[in-house]
Amino acid sequence: MSGEPNTVEPRGIDARSGARTLPDVADTEAFGRELASILAAGDVVILDGPLGAGKTALARGIGAGLGIVGRVTSPTFIIAREHRPGRPGGPAMVHVDAYRLGGAGGGTGVLDELDALDLDSDLEDAVIVVEWGEGVAERLADRHLVVRLRRDVDTDVRHAEWEWVSDE
Repeated sequence: MSGEPNTVEPRGIDARSGARTLPDVADTEAFGRELASILAAGDVVILDGPLGAGKTALARGIGAGLGIVGRVTSPTFIIAREHRPGRPGGPAMVHVDAYRLGGAGGGTGVLDELDALDLDSDLEDAVIVVEWGEGVAERLADRHLVVRLRRDVDTDVRHAEWEWVSDE
């Protein structure tokens, strides 16, 4: 870790929204573990940001915080990977990479492919973490957490902004 504390807005992680500076990959994973403390089975987390922004590192931290079984890696080529709970009564985690869904056109093709993954059946028992899912995965739940990541040019410093979004 960097040795310097994370920069946090005056709201806690359990707040409806917030922002944090993450000096390196270890801080990004630690932030994911912290996010996991407020997540439960049925929650949907949408990770948004450009390539290299830290989406998979954040998913790895969420998985560690949930205590899931297995290594969390990018599900790019398999689209979705389910990780079993590692604690009795704990949630599973379904890690989805929505980048390749629907090809370059997006639109209803993306929604059809997301439906074909049958993630709705996993919502009761799992935290669903979707990389590249903004604009697509919101319909998986009435309420979801959006985490937007960006990375400073030529450094490992990342910036995360999060907010809970509800259809209500």
